[in-house]
Amino acid sequence: MKRKFFILIISLLTICAACDKTVEDILNPPQKDGYRTYTIKKGEQYSNSITSKFVDTEMKFKVIFDSSAIYTTIDPDNQVDINKLYGFSDCGKDHQTNSARFGWRWSNDSLRLFAYCYKNAVMTFKELSTIEIGKEQDCSILIDGSNYIFTLNGKVDTLERGCDVTTGIRSRLFPFFGGTENAPHDIIIKIKETSK
Repeated sequence: MKRKFFILIISLLTICAACDKTVEDILNPPQKDGYRTYTIKKGEQYSNSITSKFVDTEMKFKVIFDSSAIYTTIDPDNQVDINKLYGFSDCGKDHQTNSARFGWRWSNDSLRLFAYCYKNAVMTFKELSTIEIGKEQDCSILIDGSNYIFTLNGKVDTLERGCDVTTGIRSRLFPFFGGTENAPHDIIIKIKETSK
C-alpha cells in the first residue's frame, strides 16, 4: 500500500512539473470562486492539505469560517488554546522554531483571530479582532526586516521575527486544530490566496 501511495505521489509530482500545477491543485483544487476548502475531521488535528509551494516575503489570503468554527472543548481550560489558520515557517527553520501564522479560536461566544508566531522556539501571539461567521476576511502577513506585519481587514499589528534575512525556505502551514485537544466535530475553513 505504501509503495502504491509513493508511486501515486511521484506520478502527481511529475504531472505537476509538466503542467505547472501543484499537488494541491490536483488533490484540493480551488472552487469556481477561487476558494479551497480545508476540512479538519472530527477527532483529528490536521486538515486535508498537501503542497509543494513556498512563500516569498508576503502572504495574502481571504478566509471564510462557517458555523463549524463554534466548538466547546472537553477541558474548559483548553477553550483558550489558539488553533492555527494559515501562514508559513521562516528563517529556514521548522514551524515551532520560527514561523508566522494567523490563529483562531471560539471563546466568550465570539470567533477571534490572532497574530501567532514562533520566534526562536518561543511562542507569541496577539488578538487582532473578533470576526463574523460566514463573512469574508482579508488577511496578510508581510516580512519587514526583523518583524512580521499582520493585517486583518485593514487593521495592522506586528510581531518580532527570529531573523532579519529574507532568504531561506518558507513553507506554507495549513489549518490545524489545537492545542492539546482534537477537533470535536468536522471543521470547515475556506481559504483563497490573493497573492503567491
